[in-house]
Amino acid sequence: MSKKSHLGTRSVWSGEETYLMEGATQVPVVHSVSFGYKDLNEWLAVSLGQKPGHIYSRNTNPTVQAFEEKIRDLEDAESTTSAATGMGIISSTLFALLSSGERVVSVKDTYGGTSVIFSEFLPKYQIKATLCDTTNHEQIKAEVLKGCKVLYLESPTNPTTKVMDIAQLAKAAHSVGAIVIVDNTFATPINQNPLHLGADLVLHSASKYLGGHADALGGVICGKKDLVKKIYHFREINGATLEPMSAYLILRGMKTLDLRIQRQNENAMKIAQFLESHSAIERVYYPGLTSHEGHQIARQQMRGFGGMMSFMLKENSLEAVGRFIPRLRYAHAAANLGAVETIVGPPATTSHVECTKEERAQLGIPEGLIRYSTGIENVDDLIDDLKYALKAFA
Repeated sequence: MSKKSHLGTRSVWSGEETYLMEGATQVPVVHSVSFGYKDLNEWLAVSLGQKPGHIYSRNTNPTVQAFEEKIRDLEDAESTTSAATGMGIISSTLFALLSSGERVVSVKDTYGGTSVIFSEFLPKYQIKATLCDTTNHEQIKAEVLKGCKVLYLESPTNPTTKVMDIAQLAKAAHSVGAIVIVDNTFATPINQNPLHLGADLVLHSASKYLGGHADALGGVICGKKDLVKKIYHFREINGATLEPMSAYLILRGMKTLDLRIQRQNENAMKIAQFLESHSAIERVYYPGLTSHEGHQIARQQMRGFGGMMSFMLKENSLEAVGRFIPRLRYAHAAANLGAVETIVGPPATTSHVECTKEERAQLGIPEGLIRYSTGIENVDDLIDDLKYALKAFA
């Protein structure tokens, strides 16, 4: 697919041309575990990567490869590989690229599962993780310049939507030879392309916005070919393979990615502005608001501000959140985000359920914070829904 095509067109067409079969207009779901060859020399050539083809679906699969090619094109990457879940690709990436005695620099506001890898699992392998204050760019750069193998960023962050200057931090990391990885799940390639800003690798929990319908798990990483090859090798041996039906569902969801994201961008901005003006709300975290500390950076590196926000009631407690959420009609109370339906919940049961109350406090996440994933519903209905729920706190 030509890079001159718009993102909405590429979301529909990229990656599919090679895998349309016998006049089909849709990519087939190939459930075969293995792929046979009558010619031994051809089989050997495919096995050694000297010729295109598939051997065993734990390694590669036609349906999965069509999904991978679509996201590769949207992120303008050299190469890509996938895994069974977002955490599958995050853990595969970190363990594939880091060795004992090496160091990773990251921030305190990463997704809870990622944070657990940094605090619990990497230290078991004598890999040091240094977590900096997320918006303190000078502190991050200072730690990077001490030397590290990987700089791991997430922007906007989950759940407080903090924004990092990817280009500035990538430049610092490259000056010491570090690999820059960016979790782009919240932004999606419609709103932001970290590889254009200097990142070496960009990853997504495909279960979220890419799929968009909360019916399939998956993770994907794109970037430099030599790095992706290492991650693929780790993932294929450890077996966290994206299965074909999930790949198909995500692939199908991605055809409407541009439409969904544009609607969610618009809805989220209007809702954030409404919440910021409401007397029962203490604070709203949304990069599109001028009051957001990362607003100017977001304007520079994002085409849209996304559908994710979080906010705090003035009655800041988990108990208050427990009274607020059941009053919402148009929102699933669930541990997910990025779907066509609005989804709501506190970090204690969503993004940072793996962390203790004390650990969440150390990460700067209040117990009374509410994470709000804006859907594609009519925005007036969503605002009316919030108005009703907030009446109890006025």
